[in-house]
Amino acid sequence: MKIGILGYGNLGKGVEAAVKQNSDMELVAVFTRRNPEDLKIKTDSVPVLSVNEIENWKDKIDVLILCGGSATDLPEQTPKYAKMFNVIDSFDTHANIPTHFEEVDKSAKEGGKVAVISVGWDPGLFSLNRMYANAILPEGNDYTFWGRGVSQGHSDAIRRIKGVKDGKQYTVPVEKALQSVKNGENPVLTTREKHTRECYVVLEDGADAKQVEHDIVTMPNYFSDYDTTVHFISEEELKKNHSGIPHGGFVLRSGVTGFDKEEKHIIEYNLKLDSNPGFTSSVLLAYARAAFRLYKEGQTGCKTVFDIAPAYLSPKSAEELRKTML
Repeated sequence: MKIGILGYGNLGKGVEAAVKQNSDMELVAVFTRRNPEDLKIKTDSVPVLSVNEIENWKDKIDVLILCGGSATDLPEQTPKYAKMFNVIDSFDTHANIPTHFEEVDKSAKEGGKVAVISVGWDPGLFSLNRMYANAILPEGNDYTFWGRGVSQGHSDAIRRIKGVKDGKQYTVPVEKALQSVKNGENPVLTTREKHTRECYVVLEDGADAKQVEHDIVTMPNYFSDYDTTVHFISEEELKKNHSGIPHGGFVLRSGVTGFDKEEKHIIEYNLKLDSNPGFTSSVLLAYARAAFRLYKEGQTGCKTVFDIAPAYLSPKSAEELRKTML
């Protein structure tokens, strides 16, 4: 399977690394909006090309992995390139997924291609686990906790505040709330009761620490609804202790069965990730495999993780799966 990458940030680099762990895949090209000559990738002999050349590769790539951001890149890129390639994206603006699906579905059907959107761990693997749990325990409550991990969007919001030179933000589940769910207590939880936010900030020279802290903890849509702690640290400490992009979280459903609803059950799925983009890129490639198989079967249009049978993700044959994993 010939893989192309569009965008070479953290996610694109993760896809490049993950291809090496999938023996049925080969990276054939990386496309960028930057000057290709300024971009150095790790895979020898694979060309780095301007995105303006991408149409010339329509017959040379089996699946194109779109590694742009959900805010402005993917709403434009996925419908555009789904007419030319089988594509995978990690669009994660939950509220806009239905509209994104409709636009991509139209383009992919026009081009006779398969597109899989919103692939990753949330949306993605967490979505699947929510769906399975709801189907199995129709009477119950869903809970999703994220972290402890770096929120790249919230970290970016910190860095835009006047007086901040650099910073990282961690989303942290409230242990008391998580344990209450695991105990089957079915708590009704507010936003503030589910997560806290920890900020590690490097100040600009002469910046007012109290003002910066106030601007962070009162920021609407990001921090004002949470108990937020701000730690001021040196640039050296930030680089030493906070240079990674770890993440993870929990999806739980607490439900009941029995004629008198006397039987209580907890379904739990959790992830602990050293690298958010490293893991997400591996999920993207599993669904790239599925997309290519669906395309070879003659299917077209947009799909989500809900529409794809698990066997399509694995390099093993149906016979091997039944023998080794069932």
